[in-house]
Amino acid sequence: MEKTQIGVDIGGTFTDIVVSHNSYISKIKVLSTPSEYSKGVMTGLSEAINRLKIPPENISEIVHATTLATNAILEKKGANCCLITTKGFRDVLDIGRLRIPTLYDPFYDKRKLLIPRHNTLEINERIGSKGEIIEPFSIDSMKKTIDFLDKHNIDSAAICLINSYRNSTHEDEIAKEINKYLPNIDISLSSKILPHIGEYERMSSTVIDAYIKPIVRNYLRNLKKKITSKNIEAPIYIMKCSGGLTTLDHAEQIPINMIESGPAAGVLAASHFLNKFKYQNLVTFDMGGTTAKASIIENGKIFRTRDYEVGGQISATSRLTGGGGYPINIPVVDIAEVGAGGGSIGWIDTGKGIKVGPKSAGAQPGPACYGLGGKEPTVTDANVILGYLNPEGIAGGEISISHSLAERAIVDNLSKPLKLNLESTAYGMHLIANSQMMGAIRSVTTQRGRDVRDFTLIAFGGSGPVHASSLAKEMGIPNVVVPNSPGVFSAFGLTKTDITLEKNKIFYEDIDCINCESLLDSIKSLREELLQMLSVNEKKLKNITYELEADLHYLGQRHDLTVKIPQKKLNKNCINQIKEVFSDEYENTYGQKVENEKVILVEIRVILKKLRHDINHSRILWEQNDNAVKNKNDRKCFFGKKIFLDTPVIGRSELKKTKTKGPLLIEEYDSVTVVPPNCKVSLDSEENIHINIS
Repeated sequence: MEKTQIGVDIGGTFTDIVVSHNSYISKIKVLSTPSEYSKGVMTGLSEAINRLKIPPENISEIVHATTLATNAILEKKGANCCLITTKGFRDVLDIGRLRIPTLYDPFYDKRKLLIPRHNTLEINERIGSKGEIIEPFSIDSMKKTIDFLDKHNIDSAAICLINSYRNSTHEDEIAKEINKYLPNIDISLSSKILPHIGEYERMSSTVIDAYIKPIVRNYLRNLKKKITSKNIEAPIYIMKCSGGLTTLDHAEQIPINMIESGPAAGVLAASHFLNKFKYQNLVTFDMGGTTAKASIIENGKIFRTRDYEVGGQISATSRLTGGGGYPINIPVVDIAEVGAGGGSIGWIDTGKGIKVGPKSAGAQPGPACYGLGGKEPTVTDANVILGYLNPEGIAGGEISISHSLAERAIVDNLSKPLKLNLESTAYGMHLIANSQMMGAIRSVTTQRGRDVRDFTLIAFGGSGPVHASSLAKEMGIPNVVVPNSPGVFSAFGLTKTDITLEKNKIFYEDIDCINCESLLDSIKSLREELLQMLSVNEKKLKNITYELEADLHYLGQRHDLTVKIPQKKLNKNCINQIKEVFSDEYENTYGQKVENEKVILVEIRVILKKLRHDINHSRILWEQNDNAVKNKNDRKCFFGKKIFLDTPVIGRSELKKTKTKGPLLIEEYDSVTVVPPNCKVSLDSEENIHINIS
């Protein structure tokens, strides 16, 4: 019997499960359980095993993404932490880069530090910029630190010393002392998490890792225990924000890699779709119950960045947000995320205007229409009133919908205070949510010089297809594609991802002063270290590849340029080969060639990839759930202009392969695609929906 592969993606509202088995892909959605996320995962896994009759021993692997780490930062529910740093550097985090996202706002409220100043401790020591020890490590100051940790019941410690990326000796000694006297405290070392120059970004990344470490560790261990209790012995892999997978143990050691793991899986799924259907440029639009995410794939290339902020008004590359969130300087798929999802709550500001989000009803209590105790109006409630969602239930009727509860929440909280009618209020909420999502799309397109008319919008997530066409119409994007099973598309992306690990070595010197043989030895050593990080079984596999990257800049510049180095061509003339690649990339990026300037090699980085093609079908065959959709009678839908239009409701498989005009609702188990009036819609050979925006 064919092996079974399972992808599990926890969102703020739903937990999505994709099962690849017997050449088919099945899908299951259950409500997330924020009080203990593993409960929702096990509910979905049990349903999958029972409904599909999967023997536990037949499961080859479980691939997992979760919002747990991100939510801990957003909700400020991380561990009780302290920061240990070099004397004189206590206020690095508070000072930051002196940037704020709202330049002319005198009332801007600076983000709260994850570790307060009174929990920041200084150690007498100093390492120089070349790694030399200037001031030896002080045992006396360490004793005071250990007393503080014990007295204040500290759960996790972030250790970030000046220049430790060059020499980690003192950080290792501090960790050793803490482990000796307080072995239950989790420790995050900047020299292990981010051995890079840049004190502020390195410290911020280390603090975030320490802040979420106990929570992530407890969750992963609890999840593994529950999965093992089901007699499932399959390895569990965790999605990283860089777009690769890592082992459960490695994720536990460096949990910062789990931030934005779910959204990254969605972009990976879109990349697989692009390669399969020969698209060139895609804007990915992923709208779930809590947030909406946007990214771009240009000329088949996923964009990644090390310059990212999380926890601000928008989570995105920090060159766009400018100090609103917490910087993380690890590789991240370049995604912009805003607090506008199906569960985002509508409210009235002091100017008597309607706002939507970022607060969300989540899975508990959920939108008012779910009948689970929610009283505040959400975007989902608005979409019920507008006729876009099935008035009886979603997820094949497993989650009931109450039109009257949705109406009451909107009328009581918004319509009555503002003296508006119900339909206008609901449509206003829909458009306001759209405007916030357009901000996310613009941040990855027009703000980077891209013309959205050159892109196709690929919409997924439970709410993405509901809003995609109206978003595209407003922005001038000519085409929308909705892949098969959009509501679990990110979970599907987990099954199409490779395991990746990386190691780096800092140089930060004139590249001409580096010996070629020494550089090649360093590359070889990094590859061997990465191989040791794999399990015994993984090392036996032949489908392991390596990539080599280098960060360089010209003397006097601050910002690095990352270039990919073709390893197979490297020889005893490797220094000149790297300089040539850098020169070409610099000219491509900045439009000019620089002659006779010294090149600084900041670092080299080796990336190990374990390719996973053991379960990969040329044609993706989704198990159809159209019959699970109840009440597919035509409905009246509101598209503006103060009138409701009679709108046919069909299943995806019923859509003819010739173009049909909207208005139309294409309803399925995990989502509904709203096709506005006059837009043309068609179905391709693999039942992906294509919408041409008029």
